[in-house]
Amino acid sequence: QVQLVESGGGLVQAGGSLRLSCARSGRTFDSYAVGWFRQAPGKEREFVAAISWSGASTHYADSVKGRFTISRDNAKNTVYLQMSTLKPEDTAVYYCALQYGSIWYGVPSYWGQGTQVTVSS
Repeated sequence: QVQLVESGGGLVQAGGSLRLSCARSGRTFDSYAVGWFRQAPGKEREFVAAISWSGASTHYADSVKGRFTISRDNAKNTVYLQMSTLKPEDTAVYYCALQYGSIWYGVPSYWGQGTQVTVSS
């Protein structure tokens, strides 16, 4: 079994920064890609960012480009989402998701339970 646990969420003022972590435990894989998603109340879940197994390939939603950075430390089984210049529109529950394989294709198999990020104006 695979478990993903997000952490690092909290309350921050607009313009501030937060660093989210996604830690994997349980079943191991030769390689896997990871994506971050978010969902605000009354809105559909949306893609935020993704990273390949090696970290060489990343992808970002237009809404967060230039503000968010995804990275990973495979030795720690952890993927990070550094969020800067946060806006109230970034308020949401943030989820990480694991996908088999080296490259992100948008078909994750495992999801974390999410961590709340609230950005005050």
